[in-house]
Amino acid sequence: MNNETSEWLTLTPAGALRAFGQSQPDHIALHLQVLLTGEHTLDTESWFSKCGVDGAELQTLQAQGWVQSLHRPLQGPDAKLDDFLQHVIAGLSSERRVVLASDGGFCLGRAGVDQDEAEVLSAAAADFGEYAARQSRRGWQGASSYLAFHADPEFLLPSHCFVPFWVDAAGYWLVIVGEPLLNSPALVELMWGIKEAGTRFAAPN
Repeated sequence: MNNETSEWLTLTPAGALRAFGQSQPDHIALHLQVLLTGEHTLDTESWFSKCGVDGAELQTLQAQGWVQSLHRPLQGPDAKLDDFLQHVIAGLSSERRVVLASDGGFCLGRAGVDQDEAEVLSAAAADFGEYAARQSRRGWQGASSYLAFHADPEFLLPSHCFVPFWVDAAGYWLVIVGEPLLNSPALVELMWGIKEAGTRFAAPN
């Protein structure tokens, strides 16, 4: 591999949501997830080799705005997950108030939100997840998308947004207080950090 001519790839924030936004990812999502595998970004040739894809598929994913090219590799998150979470999730809210919850209703990380409120929001997220699962069994997939609550009847800006995502079959919720700022590299960093932490601390086979 010639580093002088190589191109590295990473997900855009929209690509991260496309990759990790389904509990049962399709083949496109699985191909995108590979880009957040490892301690640094993959070069194009390595990604082609891992996924069995070609330049035409890369062009399609780039046209969708899901993948972006880099002229140099990026190092993945390298921090203790507990310390990392509170800093990276804060950037996803205009008020810097965010909770990361498990789909079981446990608060995994919080920024700008006290513990009591974080636990309430985490429990609410789990309830919404159960509601979405019931509706999915009835045939309505729309309940599995994002939720937004508004404090005013004009629906201009949400007061709370609930964003579900899944990493290696584990479910999570982002609960964002105030205006959501999901078009942020912090979203990619969050999902990469969670995926790397799961890989790093997984029990050996």
